[in-house]
Amino acid sequence: MAKLDVVRVPVLADNYVWLVHDPESGETLVVDPAVAQPVLDAADARGWTISQIWNTHWHGDHIGGNAAIVAATGATVTAPAAELARIPDVDRPVKEGDVVRLGDHAATVWEVPAHTAGHIAYHFADDGLIFVGDTLFAMGCGRLFEGTPEQMFRNMARLAALPEDTLAYCAHEYTLSNGKYAIRAEPDNADIARRLAAVEAMRARGEATVPTTIGQERATNPFMRAGTIEELARRRAEKDKG
Repeated sequence: MAKLDVVRVPVLADNYVWLVHDPESGETLVVDPAVAQPVLDAADARGWTISQIWNTHWHGDHIGGNAAIVAATGATVTAPAAELARIPDVDRPVKEGDVVRLGDHAATVWEVPAHTAGHIAYHFADDGLIFVGDTLFAMGCGRLFEGTPEQMFRNMARLAALPEDTLAYCAHEYTLSNGKYAIRAEPDNADIARRLAAVEAMRARGEATVPTTIGQERATNPFMRAGTIEELARRRAEKDKG
């Protein structure tokens, strides 16, 4: 089975939309299109036609491009069943354990509530990829807008249990600010210090810092590394304060 092609499309201030293409079937999907035109342009530039949209949660910077992409391509929309009231025109509502496909590549739906109540992720186990939306970030996690520290603690533990070379595709370029908090949270962590220096250099050159790997996050993410629910809650509150 051919390897999936994954293309990063930067939009808005710091969002990343992911185009995923299966060379064998010729199918292309888009994950969390904040806006439409840059995504359509990126697909057109590669000769790809988008046939599916996968949403991880209802926030406008993740679904804002849905309608225009559907109008342009006829793509079908897959989204969390728990958030149907907040995501228009969903063709396939999905929940924990459902399987969605791009060609012969199968992704299992994970329910990962906390950032929003119905947030999901899409795990391509055989491909070593997971699209995590705003649940996991490089060196960080999503704000707890609609959920609890306990839920996010469970999410972090579940993600940490994946193979260390699993690529995690998050939806924002937050790594520099996350790294600055991470070194405050764990000032003696040499892995964090090294990664922060590398991220500072990458951002100075205008380079993207994601996707990340589960192995990197185990070593440098203060939320994945939190030993208790209480520690994660304290760290999230500290990060929220800036």
